[in-house]
Amino acid sequence: MTVNQEIAAIFEKRGAGAYFGEPVSQLEHALQAAHFACHENAPDHMVVAALLHDVGHLLEDVPEDIAEQGVDARHEEIGLVWLKKRFGPEVSEPVYLHVTAKRYLCATDPDYFGKLSPASVLSLQLQGGPMMPGEVQEFEKHRYFREAVQLRRWDDRSKIEGLPTPSLDNYASVIERCRIARLA
Repeated sequence: MTVNQEIAAIFEKRGAGAYFGEPVSQLEHALQAAHFACHENAPDHMVVAALLHDVGHLLEDVPEDIAEQGVDARHEEIGLVWLKKRFGPEVSEPVYLHVTAKRYLCATDPDYFGKLSPASVLSLQLQGGPMMPGEVQEFEKHRYFREAVQLRRWDDRSKIEGLPTPSLDNYASVIERCRIARLA
């Protein structure tokens, strides 16, 4: 099975599920994030990271109300493990760090918290809340922190009911280019 076939199978199995209290499905959320990345002329690896930033949610069978149960599913860690087997760190690391980037933005951007959806506010609490100053400094040292912050911003925007986007098939060549780059 190719990586594109694996991704299609994952979205076929769980992509129609609701996206944790938001007015979009898991697939719609992923496609919107990739769409915003493309719209901003992001490099291929960031388009793939945007498309697959929540793959960890799709790999585990967790209830939609998991956050309301007071549980953080640690989807970024699950996604990291899966992505590292298929792509390079330029894809896997921003995905892994996109949760931390929310904590970072809450600590560094005074307007950011007010723009979070209720579901994102709830998950923020489970993920540790806004960073402390020392955590901010450590995060800024990470090689992929800027990419993670950008990915987070696309993630936050990608909850628009009915937004037209290209289909998953539209990203097959971008995924393949990133896969080939990892193997080179």
